[in-house]
Amino acid sequence: MGLKKYKPTSPGIRFMTRLDYSILTKKEPEKRLITPLKKTGGRNVYGRITARFRGGGHKRFYRIVDFKRDKFDIPGKVVALEYDPNRTVNLALIVYKDGEKRYILAPEGLKVGDTVISSLNGGEIKVGNAFPLAKIPEGTFVHNVELYPGRGGQIARSAGAYAQVMAKEGSMVLLKLPSGEMRYFHGNCMATIGQAGNVEHENVTLGKAGRSRWLGRRPHNRGVSMNPCDHPHGGGEGKAGQGNPHPVSPWGLLTKGYKTRRRKKPSDKFILKRRK
Repeated sequence: MGLKKYKPTSPGIRFMTRLDYSILTKKEPEKRLITPLKKTGGRNVYGRITARFRGGGHKRFYRIVDFKRDKFDIPGKVVALEYDPNRTVNLALIVYKDGEKRYILAPEGLKVGDTVISSLNGGEIKVGNAFPLAKIPEGTFVHNVELYPGRGGQIARSAGAYAQVMAKEGSMVLLKLPSGEMRYFHGNCMATIGQAGNVEHENVTLGKAGRSRWLGRRPHNRGVSMNPCDHPHGGGEGKAGQGNPHPVSPWGLLTKGYKTRRRKKPSDKFILKRRK
């Protein structure tokens, strides 16, 4: 997908860019594969804000996506490529030979009319096919990778993301993740061949504040612009710096680089090389 630019007829679109959706072939979602999605406004079950600067935004339906790829050894045909408002990557509508329809994440290069298949025994290394990591050759790019067998893909699911199969040791497979981390996965974890599509998404410029509001993002104000009663960085005469030698959150907790990962976490043994 390419990027569209506009003539600067107003300040809002002077630097605005948007994706070219001409490759998408279907506008309305499949009715049986959507469900209502209620907005939280960043609030938890007690009505308290736990994620700040969220609210508003356009109404959305949630698309039920097949992250598990557990329809084995039945070929499916790509009948449409669709937009998904809930994620950065597009969706591919698959119709299987037995008539069932499912959404999958659309990898880069997948086209309408292509055939995809999922199998536990391996098969043709073709974009869109899903196999256990143990059946995928070294050097292959994969996405939608399971962290635990049978749980469904959790790794490398956003636009342009991919992990690379680096090595195999016994029942474990070493992957290089998008963050640069090198991590072992069990060979039975499913993964989809190819790179997640919509690669140009990271180059989109919103151009105006209104587009952030459409996405449900409220204005994010800095701590130094607040009063002392609202933030540890607030106050001061005129435009003052944070003053605090270590940047902190509104509640005084260290931030900007402060590590929150639990020490001696059981999964540490699977991480060969950290992302940093």
